[in-house]
Amino acid sequence: MTRRAAAALAHLLTSVVLAPLAFVWALGTTLVSGVLSFTYLAPPAFLGATWVTRRLAALERWRASRVLGRHIEPPYAPLPGGHPWARGRALLRDPATWRDLSWLLLLLPTALLGLAGVVVGVVNAGMIVAPAWLWAVPNPSLPPVADWLFNTVAGRVVLAVAGIALAPVTARLVVAVAGLQARAAAALLAPGPRHRLAERAHELEATRRRVVDAQAAELRRIERDLHDGAQARIVAAGMTLALADRTMRRTGLPATDDLRTARRQLDEALAELRHLVRGIHPPILTDRGLVAALAALAGDAPLPVPVEAGELGHLPPAVESAAYFVATEAIANVVKHSGARSCRLVIDRSEDLLTVEVHDDGRGGADPSGSGLDGLRRRVEALDGALRIHSPVGGPTVVRTELPCAS
Repeated sequence: MTRRAAAALAHLLTSVVLAPLAFVWALGTTLVSGVLSFTYLAPPAFLGATWVTRRLAALERWRASRVLGRHIEPPYAPLPGGHPWARGRALLRDPATWRDLSWLLLLLPTALLGLAGVVVGVVNAGMIVAPAWLWAVPNPSLPPVADWLFNTVAGRVVLAVAGIALAPVTARLVVAVAGLQARAAAALLAPGPRHRLAERAHELEATRRRVVDAQAAELRRIERDLHDGAQARIVAAGMTLALADRTMRRTGLPATDDLRTARRQLDEALAELRHLVRGIHPPILTDRGLVAALAALAGDAPLPVPVEAGELGHLPPAVESAAYFVATEAIANVVKHSGARSCRLVIDRSEDLLTVEVHDDGRGGADPSGSGLDGLRRRVEALDGALRIHSPVGGPTVVRTELPCAS
């Protein structure tokens, strides 16, 4: 409590010092900007003034965060490029610009209110250390009771004891006053609803671009697999059948070897198609659910993969598919790159959040920005999920996927 009270008192004291400067700056720049608004100098001048204002607002956010014990994010939208006039106009339209100015103007009255807390804190501290200084300022014209308190050793000791007794109350009062001022600063200087909506829209726009890119890459992969795999085998089988037909027409004998070759090629094409379909959405996922599909996946892995699954309940098909795809790719990466001897798959659901974790005891050092893991991240972000990778050099590696699964 002593440390909090000291921080709160320092906050109130610095507010008293900064408030007049901030008030003069905010009022002066507003008046100058208003005068220059009829000239071409208005946008560049406003741009420069706002640069300073935002630095003062950043200082206020830092001071408030020290009192509140939490970080306060800056609320500013990105400025466009181009000439100062375009940037100045963007600042004029940004609500955060006017919120900063509002706080710099309001800081003076709030600091004057906080001055009461400063006075109480200073008086209490003076009472505690009264025996150390009152002897130096004797005043013989005081009333009898005050004379006894201030000019005798016993009275000074009583003042010190009373100051110590009142210290907890004073500390709480100073902390409460500083907290009120800090919360008022956070209300104006933290991101507002409009900023949060704009930030969310920006995130969704970026996610949409990544989803479109991921879907295009997935379509190219399917097209490539069909062209290089099943399609090539079907074409080869057709050519083999044509050759068998020509042979039978010429010799009148059955072309048994060619027919067997064609049948083998068609079987291989069918296996390619089944493998491709399983990669898109395996039938077991639809028939038996996510846990059974992951258990079958773990059973086919070339290393031990125990599966730990909680109660998942009903999951949306898109979430099931994404969770299965992430687990499949993560286990494939473990087999190909990690050198691990074992792997563990953990699936759990907490309310409306599905988590899938793949642990391995490999060499670690996985690059989160690599193409494979980046593709997983984009697939997860398409469902407003998150992919986190912890892979220090030397291992172990943990790939954690979080997917919202509200019905």
